Order: sequence, then C-alpha cells, then structure tokens
Amino acid sequence: MTVTRPARLTGAALCGALALVIVVWLLRDLAAFGSPAGLAWYWAGEHAFLLRRRAATSLVDPLLLVAYAATAVAALRSSLAAPALAATATVTLALRLPGLWATGVDTLVTTLLTLGLAAGLLVTAVAGRRPAEDHSELPARPRTGPAVAAGVLCAVAGLVWAAWEAHRATSLPVEATVDRFTGGRSLLLPALAVPPAWLNLTLAALFLAAAAAAFARSPHARPLGLLAGLLLTGWGLSGIAIALRLGWADRFAALDDDGRLTLATSAYALLAGAALLVLLSLRGAPRPALRRPVAALPPAPPHPRPPGW
Repeated sequence: MTVTRPARLTGAALCGALALVIVVWLLRDLAAFGSPAGLAWYWAGEHAFLLRRRAATSLVDPLLLVAYAATAVAALRSSLAAPALAATATVTLALRLPGLWATGVDTLVTTLLTLGLAAGLLVTAVAGRRPAEDHSELPARPRTGPAVAAGVLCAVAGLVWAAWEAHRATSLPVEATVDRFTGGRSLLLPALAVPPAWLNLTLAALFLAAAAAAFARSPHARPLGLLAGLLLTGWGLSGIAIALRLGWADRFAALDDDGRLTLATSAYALLAGAALLVLLSLRGAPRPALRRPVAALPPAPPHPRPPGW
C-alpha cells in the first residue's frame, strides 16, 4: 500500500502547520531569553534557568519540530509516507493530550489546535492509502541485521525508561507521583511541557513498539525507529551536556547511585539514538514483486497450437 498524491500534499501541509505552532512559541521564548544558548540550557535542565520559569517550551518541542520537518519530506517523497504520517500523528496525540487539563488559555488553545492537526494527520495516513501501482511505490522493509540491532536497542531503551518511572513511583510520595502524571503546580513545569511520568511512559511505549516492529521487520519499523532514535539522541545529548556542565564526569565515583545511573542512561540514550538513526537510514531490503491480477496477464496460447504459431 502507498498513499495518494493529495494525501501526501495534505500530510505535508499538516506537518507544516504543526511545526508552525511550535515555531511561534519558540520565537516567543527566544525573545524572552535573548539567546538560543540560554534557551537550549533551559531545555536541558539548567537549574538557574528553571527557577525563572520564563520559557513555555521544553525539550519535547524542538525535537517534535525536527520530526515534523522530516515527516513532511517523507510524505512528499518516500514510499514510507503512510507509516511516517501515522507514527508522527500518534506520538503527537500522546504527548499533547495532557495539555487539555493544563492551566492557561494560550496553552489550551495550542493543545486543541495541535490535537486537531494531529488527528487530521492520522486520518490522512489511513484514508489516503491506495494499492501500489509499480515496484518503486512499495515500502521497503529493513534488512535483517539492522532490524534486529535496532530492535534490541529500542527494547533496552523502553525497559530502562519504564524501570526509571517505576523507581520514581515507588520512592516518591503518592502526591508527587500523581503530580508527575497530571502536571501539578508543585513541579513548576513550562506551559507546554509534558508531565514527566506521562512523558516517560509514552516514550517507553514508543520504544517498545519500535522494537516489536523492528523484530517483525515491518514497514512501520523504520519511521517508528527513526522517531525513537531522534528522541533518544535529543535526551541523551541534553543529559550529557548538563553532566559535563556540572562536572559529573570528573567526579563519577563520588556520585550516588541515582546520579551514576542517570549519567549512564544519558550516555546510552545518546549512543543508541545515534545508532538507530544510522541503522534505519540504510537501504532497505529488496521490495517484493507486485502480484498482478490474472486479467492483466497476456492470454495463454491456444492448445493445441495451430500451425505456424
């Protein structure tokens, strides 16, 4: 299956609209911070910036912006347009849903607009499908080696993210755990930020879904895995940057268990995310031959054949 030309154009336009919503908020935050570097450190978790609470965006927003740009290109040019649109739409719906119970009119309007655009993107991916007409339109499956490697990397990431959230849920008071799901005021989150527990479980579900698709060598494996790789790389890069800024690498042995595990998780996220982006960007397996209906085949010769046939 592939998608029609109108569906490709519609999907690319919806991705552009989703990106534009984020760009508006990013420009607002850049005006407040005065420099991209300050805003980037805020996204990474710099405590001096977090105490000011001036930004509305979080690390999720620039990563989604990159995902929308890549999905728009895939919608216009790739045989994986349908699974790419569906994967991006589903992740957007999952990450933006908590904004429905956030405070602030601007946040609520942005959430409703984003959810509407993402729902339209998902409908476009489903309703715009059509049978492939030639060999080049068939989505290519990942090759066995890269698919298995990507599946292992994604499965480990999903289990690590789920384990971290289980650890926090058992070590924090019940009220704090609930706030981590609902985005309570005690967390002092940016306006568009996803509550941390909701975010971690959404990412864990994405990583495990990408692992299952990779092990099955499904056409969905490449869009899901590339999206997982993008998010892992972003989280790992921000975690390593903060660790270096705070000098954690120089005093690794002096850190407590949580500090060492946090640094190790960031390092794994960065390496695994980069590996996923490389593995799933490789050329896929040869596309299967199209099965044409019998009516499209040339007629069989008569039997017995006449003289001179």
